[in-house]
Amino acid sequence: MRPVGLKDIYLSLIAAFVLYLLPWAGFGLMLRPDFVLLVLLYWLLRAPHLCNVGTAWALGMVVDLANGSLFGQDALAYACTAFVALTYQRRLVLFNEWQQALYVLLLLLLTQVTLLMLKLFAGSDLPGWSYFLPSVSGVLLWQVVVYSRVRVSGNKDA
Repeated sequence: MRPVGLKDIYLSLIAAFVLYLLPWAGFGLMLRPDFVLLVLLYWLLRAPHLCNVGTAWALGMVVDLANGSLFGQDALAYACTAFVALTYQRRLVLFNEWQQALYVLLLLLLTQVTLLMLKLFAGSDLPGWSYFLPSVSGVLLWQVVVYSRVRVSGNKDA
């Protein structure tokens, strides 16, 4: 397996950002996972020496600009999530795939709860439980990626 370079990280983040910007509608919009955050989490856990909290903050600012939300809210949520992900990154290697999926679900929920708190402080209404559906679809997508990487490379540490 070849070492990871910045080119791989940048290309995957650009692809995730393009998926994020696609015009979703209806139920697909309600289920749409945060592709940028999922790719960011993948690289935070796989290559923490190349992807860090500063990267998460910068990506959050770009996402804020793209979706026209309160400037800095996604940046704060991404940075908090990145900090927690990097804090427990070394322990994650010891987890099996389902434990890792639960950990990723908690990280995705942390991001959504942080965003929800910021939106409530700004005066938004309390959304329903469907607000958390992107975390569920995100962890399902995470499992697909993990199993496809294991199948392609034949290595559980992929």
